[in-house]
Amino acid sequence: MRVPLSWLREYVDLPATETGRDVQAKLISAGLEVETVEHLGADLKGPLVVGQVLTIEELEGFKKPIRFCTVDVGQANGTGEPQEIVCGARNFSVGDKVVVVLPGATLPGGFSISARKTYGKTSHGMICSSDELGMGDDGTHGIIVLPPETEVGKDAIELLELVDEVLDIAVTANRGDCLSIRGVARETAIAYGLPLRDPALLDVPGPNAYGYPVKVSDPAGCDRFTARTVTGLSPEARSPIWLQRRLQKVGMRPISLAVDVTNYVMMELGQPLHAYDRHQVQGTIGVRRAQEGEKIVTLDGVERKLHAEDLVITDDRGPIGLAGVMGGADTEIAYHDPSEEGAGATTDVIIEAAHFDQVSVARTARRHKLSSEASRRFERGVDPQAAAAAAQRTVDLLVLLAGGTAEAGVTEVVAPGAPHTITMAADHPDKVAGVTYGRETVVRRLQEVGCDVYGQDELIVTVPSWRPDLTDPNDLAEEVIRLEGYENLPSTLPRPPAGRGLTARQRLHRRIGRALAGAGYVEALNYPFVSEQVFDQLGLEADDPARRVVKLANPLSDEEPALRTSLLPGLLAALRRNDGRGSHDLALFETGLVFQPRDAAEVAANLPVDRRPSPDDIAALNAALPDQPRHVAVVLAGAREQAGWWGKGRPADWADAVEAARTVAREAGADLRMRKGQYGPWHPGRCAELTVTVDGAERVVGHAGELHPRVLKTLGLPARACAMELDLDVLERVGDTVPQAPSISTFPVATQDVALVVDAFVPAADVEAALREGAGELLESIRLFDVYENAEQLGEGRKSLAYALRFRADDRTLTVDEASAARETAVALAADRTGAVLRG
Repeated sequence: MRVPLSWLREYVDLPATETGRDVQAKLISAGLEVETVEHLGADLKGPLVVGQVLTIEELEGFKKPIRFCTVDVGQANGTGEPQEIVCGARNFSVGDKVVVVLPGATLPGGFSISARKTYGKTSHGMICSSDELGMGDDGTHGIIVLPPETEVGKDAIELLELVDEVLDIAVTANRGDCLSIRGVARETAIAYGLPLRDPALLDVPGPNAYGYPVKVSDPAGCDRFTARTVTGLSPEARSPIWLQRRLQKVGMRPISLAVDVTNYVMMELGQPLHAYDRHQVQGTIGVRRAQEGEKIVTLDGVERKLHAEDLVITDDRGPIGLAGVMGGADTEIAYHDPSEEGAGATTDVIIEAAHFDQVSVARTARRHKLSSEASRRFERGVDPQAAAAAAQRTVDLLVLLAGGTAEAGVTEVVAPGAPHTITMAADHPDKVAGVTYGRETVVRRLQEVGCDVYGQDELIVTVPSWRPDLTDPNDLAEEVIRLEGYENLPSTLPRPPAGRGLTARQRLHRRIGRALAGAGYVEALNYPFVSEQVFDQLGLEADDPARRVVKLANPLSDEEPALRTSLLPGLLAALRRNDGRGSHDLALFETGLVFQPRDAAEVAANLPVDRRPSPDDIAALNAALPDQPRHVAVVLAGAREQAGWWGKGRPADWADAVEAARTVAREAGADLRMRKGQYGPWHPGRCAELTVTVDGAERVVGHAGELHPRVLKTLGLPARACAMELDLDVLERVGDTVPQAPSISTFPVATQDVALVVDAFVPAADVEAALREGAGELLESIRLFDVYENAEQLGEGRKSLAYALRFRADDRTLTVDEASAARETAVALAADRTGAVLRG
């Protein structure tokens, strides 16, 4: 909403020294979002005067029409002689009054005017258009032609109100009252503690039997309809300059007097109006719901097929307007150029000022993709009591400016209704804000916004008609708090009750995040939405459980209608995006929920809104939700260690993804085992299957390794990219997060190396597990330090695995025989389980 400061001053006696910036600060403090203050004419400097065209000479021989004019500017040029000006516009004639800028002046944008030779003539100034003066669109796209009665030589800066300040306010959806000068003036008066001259306080005649006939068939959609008639409008009457300028300042284009007046009153009072050509309306004006399939041509010239829920204005022929949105072309006000004959111009009009249902107007506007100034106001709430005043104000202006006659008939159809009343404890705002305001302050502030307040400890508050957003005690408390100043609320940190903090689950998630960040990974948070095509790109089997997804009823994007069952699609998309932007060495991680549909789908019940849901309600709601385990995943590409003076560096490989899984398992205190695996997007020869023991049974909790080249090509990922994903909830379940202090022995370690030859398909992890179990309690650690394959020495399909075994006792120094015996037991168990034989 654009609010000219000059217009605002008509209703509030602001101090003369107050600038737009000062008013902006006051309104922001009161809760209105004033985005900018536009200084109109800030760089404009005269002389800018009214002139009368004396002669026009058409210059020949140029590519475009050029005219050499002499203009009478009175004594403004210091000589009284006609001013010679070259102009290319065609929309003015000899005798017209125009706006002339003389040499020495400066136009908006810093454009300085001086005498200059052009088209073979010397031009001493310029005849101005509205765009050149920064006035906005006046509909002519040409020179400003002033009314004939305008005085020659008059200062045009003052005449056209070119210097002003305009406040641009972002009005929230609940403050429809501030989509008017009246509403903003009320807020300004409250902010400054000044009285308001309410423009809606007019003497309005009561309804009578002589008004134009109106029938409202849907009182729920239209609870108030006022109709007034004005006859004998002058076809030559034009909107005065002051009215046109005010419309331009608020962002509207002047059209014709009758239309301009209705727009002006709408901006002034916030009540949308519509003017019908009385001779085009046939019979009784009605308000009803449209019949399915009915059609109407609206003022924008578009034929629209109506919906059965559309509220329409009708006459005996059918729909003549979309209620609260836009009128119909059949009853449009006709106007003409003053230089042409007046035949066909509208001389009698019917003024409609009605109050329509907010929801009905909003749905109609969206259904037809037809947002208008009227619909914006009805959607946010219009003062129903202002309809009669707005109609009277429109009638008064038409009589004053167009010489019309107001007919005595007044039509007013009103549905029964009562003011909205709220009961509130006097100290309720104190409890909401944590500040003691006191009853007197609460009552005073509510009265300032227009409420009637009665009672002592319990207040009975009658809400003003212009504030339909005030519906409950919290709304009233907000009014008191904002008017007392949000900046005056103390900043008090809440005190958490003792003994509470992060849960064990939250602490684990934070430890894992810190551990991965410490290992060089960067956290990337992704949207949980995926397309089902991504599972084909990842190479999942047709019966893979990950393909069972939960679909959204109203997805943000039709291309991603499902919730993720894996973190990899989002992470890989982030990897591709960053690689495409020049970051090639990447290590990303994410912890987040995945969504798995339940076998028995349940429909969630609609929870009550008038009370807190019961524990049973919440339990039933949770039962209808999909399972949502938390996963952790990493992706890597490019260099894992950078090259430098310290060495050549190395690229990321499958072992880094496996180590990330070990890092997560260590933080969870889980015994994570690894073996060769094959699943989905991973390379079958470079994939580790990650398992844990749950309730005595082995369970696969994830995979790690290098991604398949086919997947990399399909997704557009860098070569040799690696990934890991784990079910974090299962790790938390089997893990032991109780800190275990390491045992430190003062006795020396005994090291035994062993090289075992096994079949090439036997996983090293199985051999290691057998050695660990066979070595018993004396084994301190085991490490695979060499893998050797040579068909000539070992045989076809065989490999050698060399392990370093460290033995130590807590209470004594081990003998060679004890260490050797433990080693032989370990080798024997490995031979029994995996077929391993000692090398050499």
